[in-house]
Amino acid sequence: MKEGVKIIAQNRKARYDYSIDESYECGIELLGTEVKSFRDGEISFPDAWAEVIEGEVWLRSLRVAENPFSSVFNHDPDRRKRLLLHKEEIKRINRKVEEKGYTLIPLSFYFKKGRVKVELGLCKGKKVYDKRANIREKDLKRDIQREFRHNAH
Repeated sequence: MKEGVKIIAQNRKARYDYSIDESYECGIELLGTEVKSFRDGEISFPDAWAEVIEGEVWLRSLRVAENPFSSVFNHDPDRRKRLLLHKEEIKRINRKVEEKGYTLIPLSFYFKKGRVKVELGLCKGKKVYDKRANIREKDLKRDIQREFRHNAH
């Protein structure tokens, strides 16, 4: 990634299970104790997804652990979080999600200039044979690289 960007977490499983057509950089509306948990990397999102509700994009199933050092003002770890996008982007995303069966999946979380950002992917689910083809491609590339290294010595 670029300079000034610190990756918090990546969703590798999403890249395996879905084909990603487009990705968007979004801001995320967080509470103070949630930001502290993000800084500590205390987040879990294996099955997180986003939806468009009344012109706003909401992130669901993202678990942000409670901060042990905060008092009674701690956040709800399972609350839905609002994503910050331009209205035109939200309209475009909403059209694709409604028409073509796309899903919004968070691909990664990172800090950019001190702010938490989400890389949101517009994804379509892969079939089992697509996954097998990807595995086969990786194996072939690995074998070719191995041959090159072996022949170079």
